[in-house]
Amino acid sequence: MNYQEARGQRINEVGFWAGVSASAATLAYDAVQIAQMGGVLRPPLDGILIYATSLCIVVPFMLEVLALHQLTVPAKRFWSHAAVVFTTMYAVFVTTNYVVQLATVIPARLNQAVGSIQVLDQTLHSMYWDYDALGYITMGFTTLFAAQAMSGSRFERWANARCSRTCSSLRSSASCTSTRTSRQRYSASASPGRSPRRYPC
Repeated sequence: MNYQEARGQRINEVGFWAGVSASAATLAYDAVQIAQMGGVLRPPLDGILIYATSLCIVVPFMLEVLALHQLTVPAKRFWSHAAVVFTTMYAVFVTTNYVVQLATVIPARLNQAVGSIQVLDQTLHSMYWDYDALGYITMGFTTLFAAQAMSGSRFERWANARCSRTCSSLRSSASCTSTRTSRQRYSASASPGRSPRRYPC
């Protein structure tokens, strides 16, 4: 096995396990969200776990897309490069939001001092609500561009279709959040310990 083959195999392994890790973090988030909506988890643990599991998706997802770019044939590398760019945008938006909510907003709520950092609170149409929406919109564009980098084999055509559908669902989910005035994650009149909820459209 020459250097290029060994390098490609190693990148393939990294991409595979990054994808597994991102999927596991997504399933963990789903489980936490279901438990919260079912009343099993209570504040502040539910909010902490929601943001923490969401944060765990970011790095594996970035590595997965980067591996795809490295393994894409040169003729389609423009599209995979675009996917890397939008993944980076996604990571910046959501990481900023999740870290601020975990490290600043939730502790402030527990200390009943949220008024002092109200601009950081993720209420409906707030700055950090916008960051979260932009994060998922850019993730949708990531999957759209990644889909263009995949074609040829039957598996790649299937993956292409899945990425395209994921893009549509993510953009629809982000846009429909503006109609959920009665379902905001943090209400301005909520109790100090109230945690975020993410509802499907």
